[in-house]
Amino acid sequence: MSDETELAVGADAFTDQGAGLSVAVVGAGAVGATAAYDLAREGADVTLYDRGGVAHGSSGRAAGICYDAFADSLDAEIASDAIERFRALSGNDTFPFVECPYVWLACEGDDRRADAIRDQVERMQAQGVVAVTMDSAELADRFPTVRADDVAVAGVAGGAGYTDPGQYTACLAAAATGAGATLETDTPVSIRTDPSQIVREDGTVDEFDAVLVTAGAHTKRLLADAGISIAMKPYRVQALVASCDHPEPTCYDASDGFYLRPHPEGLLAGDGTEEWEADPDDYDRDANPEFASDLLDRVRHRLPNADVELERAWAGLCTATPDRDPLVGQLTDGLYVATGFQGHGFMRAPAIGQRLARQVLGDDGGDGIDAFDPTRFDGDEAFDVVEGMTVPDEFD
Repeated sequence: MSDETELAVGADAFTDQGAGLSVAVVGAGAVGATAAYDLAREGADVTLYDRGGVAHGSSGRAAGICYDAFADSLDAEIASDAIERFRALSGNDTFPFVECPYVWLACEGDDRRADAIRDQVERMQAQGVVAVTMDSAELADRFPTVRADDVAVAGVAGGAGYTDPGQYTACLAAAATGAGATLETDTPVSIRTDPSQIVREDGTVDEFDAVLVTAGAHTKRLLADAGISIAMKPYRVQALVASCDHPEPTCYDASDGFYLRPHPEGLLAGDGTEEWEADPDDYDRDANPEFASDLLDRVRHRLPNADVELERAWAGLCTATPDRDPLVGQLTDGLYVATGFQGHGFMRAPAIGQRLARQVLGDDGGDGIDAFDPTRFDGDEAFDVVEGMTVPDEFD
């Protein structure tokens, strides 16, 4: 039975592995909504909380790019599983998933990144990832809308696509409630441990067997209020939507430092990372004044035949860790977390949410996420914020 069928057939698809287990999920973004769905359809009594609405935070401002172009075996496995699940769950009645090749490139004179791309593709191929390198002529022939005469090398991954993050998250939250979960939006809460409790603003206390915190940039403060420190910093990123005709590919220009993907209105592009810690309760949600004009100049260089005109621009938050791997899994008895995805949280959500649910239900390791053990850090580490989408570091 496919996941898409499971969304459609209701209780007949459920098991009782979670029967008798009560779980609070704090944060109705993509990871939280997915975990809530997977827990509920295993029979757990789930309550999904959010201080705003579904996809109120970073998920609603995410780029929606999905690819499996990772050289690390675990990253590649999780990304591949996520894409497979995006495909299975998508549809006319759920959310769109559009297959679209992913291209990342380095320009002439940028030898470090060019060499890194060649090495990455070799390592990806060794992991079974469908990826190849192209020189400028091959790139121009395959993707004639992309300027290639200044490109030294490009990597091309076939296991890729894009979707609407808000629609995905809303779909999974609705599926969770359809499976029996309770959705509590516009409900700010705090957390207590030993025992696991959720405290509402009016002082009402709800007790659970387990609490899973998937509150994005707010995760650090929520846990700090419960006396738990984690090694995570929120940071601000910016993106825009522009009108034009751009059917494919999704592209990351590593030398010029920006990405773009097709969008129903033309294209979505991003850059504008600020490499310092942001305040999740007090950050500017509008893009910087110079952001759009600067980025569109670079987009027009890479897509010289496109008539690109700005529609809107905005800012959101991503989360960083000292080693650029996420914090996923059990923090203490009855308390779990998922944060620190360096901008790759949405694209991994279908797989990470599922693995988290399995871990909460008692599966040791949650299919490999023990590598992301949040207790690998003390929580008081000093570290610099580093942009999530970079070459070569993204694939190290």
